[in-house]
Amino acid sequence: MMMGVIDKPRESDGHFLPPVHHGVKVMSIGFFLDLNTPVVWRGPMVGKAIQELIRGAEWGELDYLVVDLPPGTGDAQLTLCQSVPVTGAVIVTTPQDVALSDVIKAIGMFEKVKIPILGIVENMSYFICPHCQQRTEIFKYGGGRAAAQRMNIPFLGEIALDPAIPVGSDAGEPLVVKAADSPQAQQFHEVAGQVAARVSTVNFFASQGGYPSMKIVTAR
Repeated sequence: MMMGVIDKPRESDGHFLPPVHHGVKVMSIGFFLDLNTPVVWRGPMVGKAIQELIRGAEWGELDYLVVDLPPGTGDAQLTLCQSVPVTGAVIVTTPQDVALSDVIKAIGMFEKVKIPILGIVENMSYFICPHCQQRTEIFKYGGGRAAAQRMNIPFLGEIALDPAIPVGSDAGEPLVVKAADSPQAQQFHEVAGQVAARVSTVNFFASQGGYPSMKIVTAR
């Protein structure tokens, strides 16, 4: 829905061909389930589905493969880390303390399985009223940046809480496509640029025989 993909994946030679929209190849478990069917699966079924989506698709040559994971430290994260080579993890949080406690757990999990942390993104960072332009920090502010500084992890940027984002997502028109020059879209571009830069850094260390320590990989 968020990518505006209507067609389901076609099958060719035993592999699924990911639909392409906005220049992006997309795969989702939602393609294979009824819209109103809940996904009530135990751990092994989750792991199998993730492997099918990644290995069962004919991706071709990619610049990046981004996997959007559910919150927490569950079967989806562990299966991904153990099944495919992962360059790094981007941690997304909202500013309040209750969300940051989950961030700390997620970072600890990725460190245990030797996945570099690319950085932290603060989502729903603040809200600017479209009428009076007054800024309101609904979920506090700066928690993601503070956590990044405290844990010596790069802060990749902040995304404002803006009505245009869910409106575009529901319509299948991401903000970076519908309003590419808007300040809101610029925030996404800045975060993407930071992530790309971090991926290059991690890949450089990997080409030199691996990173000596987590601290070097996550140093700003």
